[in-house]
Amino acid sequence: MDRNESNAGPLARVRVLANHLTTGENQDSTVARQDTLAVGTTPQFDQAQNMTVFPPARHDALELEELFTPEEKAIKARVRAFAEQHAAPIINKYWEKAEFPHELRSKFGELGIGGAHIKSHGCQGLTTMGAAAAIVELGRVDGSLSTFFLVHSYLGVMTLGLLGSEAQKAELLPGLSNFSKVAAWALTEPSNGSDASALTTTARKVPGGWILDGRKRWIGNATFADVVIVWARSSETGQVNAFIVRKGNPGFRATKIEHKISLRCVQNADIHLTGAFVPDADRLPGVESFADAAGMLAMSRCMVAWQPVGLVTGVYDMVLRYTSQRRQFGAPLASFQLVQERLARMQATIQAMYLMCHRLSQLYDAGRMSHEQASLVKAWTTARAREVVALGRECLGGNGIVADFLVAKAFVDAEAYYTYEGTYDVNVLVAARGQTGYAAFKTAGRANKAPPPTH
Repeated sequence: MDRNESNAGPLARVRVLANHLTTGENQDSTVARQDTLAVGTTPQFDQAQNMTVFPPARHDALELEELFTPEEKAIKARVRAFAEQHAAPIINKYWEKAEFPHELRSKFGELGIGGAHIKSHGCQGLTTMGAAAAIVELGRVDGSLSTFFLVHSYLGVMTLGLLGSEAQKAELLPGLSNFSKVAAWALTEPSNGSDASALTTTARKVPGGWILDGRKRWIGNATFADVVIVWARSSETGQVNAFIVRKGNPGFRATKIEHKISLRCVQNADIHLTGAFVPDADRLPGVESFADAAGMLAMSRCMVAWQPVGLVTGVYDMVLRYTSQRRQFGAPLASFQLVQERLARMQATIQAMYLMCHRLSQLYDAGRMSHEQASLVKAWTTARAREVVALGRECLGGNGIVADFLVAKAFVDAEAYYTYEGTYDVNVLVAARGQTGYAAFKTAGRANKAPPPTH
């Protein structure tokens, strides 16, 4: 048998397999029909537009836009235009460097959203749904920008506005409301994350003020904030108080947490307080115990529940456009059944997430929202967001791991949402405590103070 005959069998099988992978069309003509999109593409990949030209909003299957008032729709439109036109074209270069885009701060100030629900001293007095509109539209383009806004407005500004003195509000709120000044909020510690009420940072009373000592961790905005609300335990009462620590305090040091893969533009920091003197005028008089911190967290948790909604709306819009533009086997990816099933599942989940958050916002406005309800919705929306971004990543194939097409960035940002403002596990256990009356997140043996074995 000569060599040609011996190769005939394998060659025939290769040809059969090749026929299975073709569409029956001329390959050259298929390639020629693929769209070459000049705007929002690169020379390396011109088969679909990236996020520098943001896709149109197509996620609202049930016309949920009608849940917003005309004023809230105006906020939504204003923030969407800012995020699409100013943030989307530049945010990835900052994401790559893990830096905050300070060039956007002046534009933030023009949006009229910095004052949260406070309506005095230059603050705009947003409604809950107006704030939700801003959070969703920022998160649709970039999760870090949504988090920057939430930490600044719904932790920093709201704490000052509700628990600060008139002098503190008059001095600080005007600049904070337009983002010319930035706030941070320091509760979490290296030794106390979910168990935040056990914080160990101390505030020792001295003539004219207080001396703060301790450590904080994961504090967003802390590396550049003008004011940081620090929660510490009073040496006088043993209760938790809150203090305004200003930029430049010699006893305050904030060090950026490096090597994050999620919310990379958020400047999370480790804070060291070493004999940091704070004058009496900078203690928040409205804070009497940890219950006040918990109240601020419950309110912000309602807003945090909206953040994954923004994330998944952007993912869906990007995936729909990408699969409509990207062609394989002679047809757009969006024409294939498996892709369509994923798109339908993603869109349905988004509608459910929206409605859960809307109802929670209604309960908050009515003064009937409980910690258990806020935890239930926050846990559920963050879990569903992980599912939606995973489906989106599948639809984009290799480009699903490239930040240029948004989905990869959203994929890792969803992990932070799933964890902060209470991990998923802690939040579901808070919700279940409301159902059963049992607090399962405190172990039965917690009272046993013996150290664990070392072997």
